[in-house]
Amino acid sequence: MLVAVVFLLLLSVSVSSASSQFAEAPQFRNGESCPPSSSSSVCDPGLVHIAMTLDSHYLRGSMAAVLSLLTHAACPDALFFHFLLLDLNHSATLAASFPSLRFRLYLLRPDPDLHLISSSVRAALDSPLNYARNHLAHLLPPCVRRVVYLDSDVLAVDDIRRLWDTPLPAPAVIAAPEYCRANFSRYFTPAFWADPALGHRVFQGRRRAPCYFNTGVMLIHLARWRAGHYRSRIRSWMALQKDKRIYDLGSLPPFLLVFAGDIQPVHHRWNQHGLGGDNVHGSCRPLHPGPVSLMHWSGKGKPWDRLDAARPCPMDLLWAPYDLYVTPHSSSSSSSPSPLYSW
Repeated sequence: MLVAVVFLLLLSVSVSSASSQFAEAPQFRNGESCPPSSSSSVCDPGLVHIAMTLDSHYLRGSMAAVLSLLTHAACPDALFFHFLLLDLNHSATLAASFPSLRFRLYLLRPDPDLHLISSSVRAALDSPLNYARNHLAHLLPPCVRRVVYLDSDVLAVDDIRRLWDTPLPAPAVIAAPEYCRANFSRYFTPAFWADPALGHRVFQGRRRAPCYFNTGVMLIHLARWRAGHYRSRIRSWMALQKDKRIYDLGSLPPFLLVFAGDIQPVHHRWNQHGLGGDNVHGSCRPLHPGPVSLMHWSGKGKPWDRLDAARPCPMDLLWAPYDLYVTPHSSSSSSSPSPLYSW
C-alpha cells in the first residue's frame, strides 16, 4: 500500500539565465470589493486554490495560463497556486516572472504511477505529469477542501472564482463540463465493450448515463476524494490496462471509468476544448458556439509551437498576448525562497 508522506523544505531558488527567457508579469491588485486577506496561510478560507503541472515543453503554456488567471480575477490576491513537477528546473522561472504569486511546489519523485502508465496514441500523453492529478487529494494540505485543476494549455478569459464557486452537492466529487453528444464508446477498445465483465456493466448504477468529460478542467472536492479512495480506484483501472488493452488515450479513460455519469455538470463555457486539433494531426479548430470563459488547446497542436513555426491557427492569436516568453538575454543572479513539498 502506497503511503504519501508530505514534508516541508525551504528552497532557495537561483534565478538563472533560463528564467530570463520569460518576462516579469505585471503586478495585479485586488478590486475595491475584495475582502482583505485574513492571513498568509494556505488554509485561509477566502482563497481560491488552483492546481497545475510544470514541465519543459508545456512551461510556456503554464506561464500564459497563470497570467490569464491573474488578469481576469477580480481578487487576484485570493488565488493560490499548487504546482506539481518532476524536477525543480522551472521553479526559478515561475518565481522570477511572478514575484508576488502565492504558490507551493510539490515534487513528484519518484513518480508512484510510473509502472502503471501504458502507451497511448501520442507520446506526449504518456508523460507522468499527465497522471499527477490523481494525487492532488494526497498532496495538498487537508485544510484545502476543493481545488480547480487546470491543464497547462488553457487560457482563462473570465474570473476563475466563478468556476470555484460552483455548487458541488453530495455525493459528487468532480464538477466539469459534460459532453453527452460525443461518442462515448470510442474512448475504449472493442475488447472492453465485448468483455461481459466490463463494457456497459461498468457504468450500471451511475446517477446518469455515462458521458465524456475533459479532465483538463475540473473542480475537485478533495475531502470526498480521499474518503472514497478514488486514487486507488483509478490505479486499479490502470493496472487492468496493463493486462488488457481496454483504452488508447492516456490518463483520460481511467477517470471516465470511475466518474462518468456521476460528475456535477458545469456550463460548457468553462472548457472550450479541442483547440489543439485531433491527437494525430493537430489541425486548426474554431470555438464551439456559445459563451467562452476558458479556452483549452487540448489535442496535438499547441499555440506556442504553431506561433514559433509561423503557422498559427486563428485561435492561437488570442493566446499570444499572454505569452511571457522572450528572447534569452544576459543572465542575472538573485534568489527567492519558494515553499517546496516533496513526496
